Amino acid sequence: MAYRALYRAFRPDKLDGLVRQEHIVKILANQIESGRIGHAYLFCGPRGTGKTSTAKIFARAINCLHPKNGSPCGTCEVCKALADPANLDISEIDAASNNGVNEMRDLREKVQYPPVACRYKVYIVDEVHMLSDSAFNALLKTLEEPPAHAVFILATTEPHKLPATILSRCMRFDFKLIPQADIEAHLKHIFDTIGKTYEDEAVAAIARAGAGSMRDSLSVADICISYGKGKLTYTDVCEVLGSADFFEIAKLGGCILKEDASGALTETERVLASGKGVGVLARDILNFLNECTVAKTCRGAKELLALPAEMFAEISRIAGEADGRHILRACEIFAAAETDLRYSSSPRIVFETAVAKACLPAADADALALARRIEKLEAALKGGVPAQRPAAAEEARPAPQAGRKEEAELLPVPPEEDAPPESFAAAPPDLFAPHRAPEEQVNALAPDKRRAAFGYFMRALRKTVKSGVLFTMCQDLDPAFEGDTYVLRTDNEVICRSLNREDHFKEIARALGSIGIKDFRIELKGAAKDPFEEDVEQLRRDFPDTDVHVKK
Repeated sequence: MAYRALYRAFRPDKLDGLVRQEHIVKILANQIESGRIGHAYLFCGPRGTGKTSTAKIFARAINCLHPKNGSPCGTCEVCKALADPANLDISEIDAASNNGVNEMRDLREKVQYPPVACRYKVYIVDEVHMLSDSAFNALLKTLEEPPAHAVFILATTEPHKLPATILSRCMRFDFKLIPQADIEAHLKHIFDTIGKTYEDEAVAAIARAGAGSMRDSLSVADICISYGKGKLTYTDVCEVLGSADFFEIAKLGGCILKEDASGALTETERVLASGKGVGVLARDILNFLNECTVAKTCRGAKELLALPAEMFAEISRIAGEADGRHILRACEIFAAAETDLRYSSSPRIVFETAVAKACLPAADADALALARRIEKLEAALKGGVPAQRPAAAEEARPAPQAGRKEEAELLPVPPEEDAPPESFAAAPPDLFAPHRAPEEQVNALAPDKRRAAFGYFMRALRKTVKSGVLFTMCQDLDPAFEGDTYVLRTDNEVICRSLNREDHFKEIARALGSIGIKDFRIELKGAAKDPFEEDVEQLRRDFPDTDVHVKK
C-alpha cells in the first residue's frame, strides 16, 4: 500500500478526536442528538485547524443511524455505505477550481435529487471564498430555500471575502489556532503510535514551527521522521527547518546586544557565507531576541521556551548581561527589517543596515536610542569619567533640514576664546524699548554675530552645566531669533518639558546670560502659543530684577 502522509493517516474520524475545538464540538454534538440540523454551515478559521475534517465527520454523523456523542458509529449500514468512495450522498467541491457560475448552476440542479442511501445529501464546498460574484449569486437562492434533504457546509480561511448575503444565511463557526502544548501532546501520541523515539525539545520545536496549525506541524514531523532512522533530536529538527546553527545565532545576537557593530557585521558575513539565506537569518535572529525577552522577563522561561539545557543557559547569560530596553529596541528593528525584506531587491543591505542600527543607538533618534545615550552619559558621570560627546555630534550642528532658514550659515564654528568678542554686544539700544541700564540691555547682539549665538551657547553650557544629560538634550535644539527674543525649539515634547523645568531653565539662562542673551524661551515646534505664557514673558521683560514664578 502507498505511504500516506501523517496528516491524512491520523485525520480524526470522530468529533472527540478534534484538538482544542471544544466550543464547536459541543454545539454540533448537541444539534445531532436533538435533531436540530441546519441547512447551511460556515466553517472558517486558519489553515490546518480541522475545518474540513469536522465537515466530513458532521456529514456522516447527521446520516448515521446510531450516532454516539455526536459522532458516527461506523458500524451501521449508512456508515458503511458512506465509507465507500463511490457514494453520491456526500459531495466535496473544490471552489478554487470550480468557481464559475456554470458549476453553481449545475449544483443547483443536482441538489433537487434526493439522497440514495442516507437521510441528508451533504455538499462540502471547500475554499468557498474563491467563488466569483456571479457564482455566489447563483448559489444564493439555493442557500436561502434549499430542499429539505440538502445540507451545505462551506469552509474558508478568509470569511471576509464572502458576501454578507451568504454569511447571513449560514451558521458560522470560527475555528481557533491550536495551542502549542496541545500540538506537542498530539505529536507525541503519533510518534508513540508509529514507534519513533524523540526528544521533548525536538517535539516542541516542531510544534513552534507549526504556529498553531496541526497540519503544518504534521507536515514538518513527516519530514523529520524521514531525516534520520534513530532518535529524533532538536538538532535534526533545526536542520530540517533550515535554521542556522544556534550558537552562531547566539554569538551574533550577543554582539548586537553588546552594541559591538564590528563583531556583529563580521558574524553576519560568516553566517551568510555558509549558505544561509538572508530571510532565514532575519527570522532566526528575531526568534533569538524573542527568546532573550522571555528569559529576561518570565520566571518560567525554561518551561516556556522548552530548549536544551545548554541553549537555555546561553540565552539566559546573554539576556542577563543586556538591558531590557535594548532588547526591545533590537526586536522592533529586526521585526521591521523582516517586513522590508519581502519587498527589497537588496535583502543583504537591508539586513546589515538593521544590524548596524541595532548596534549604534547613538546614530539613531528614536526614544529608546535617546534613552540609551542618556544612560551612558549618566553612567559616565557617576563613575567620574568625563562624558564624551557622540561622534555624530561635532561642534557644528547636524546637517540642516529642508525648509530651515539660513541653512548654509546657521552655525559657523565659533572661535576658541572662552568669551565672545567685545563687538558681540555692539547693537545700539532701541529708543522705544523699555528703559534699562546699559549693562542690562536684552540680547544686545550685533546682527552679523547672531548666527553664531548657538555655538557660543553650547560652549558656555558645556563649561557651566553639571549634568551631561542637559547638554545632550540641548544639542538638537533649533535656534532662531524672533525680534530680540532668542527661541529654542524642539520637536520632542518630553525634551521640551524637561528643559522648561526650573533647574534646567536656570542652567540654560546662566549659559545664555554669559554671552549676553537674557530674553529667551523654549517651546515645542508647531505648538500654539499660550496667551498666558506671553503675559508672563512680558512681565519678565518689564521687571528684569524680579523673579516671576508661575504656579500650576
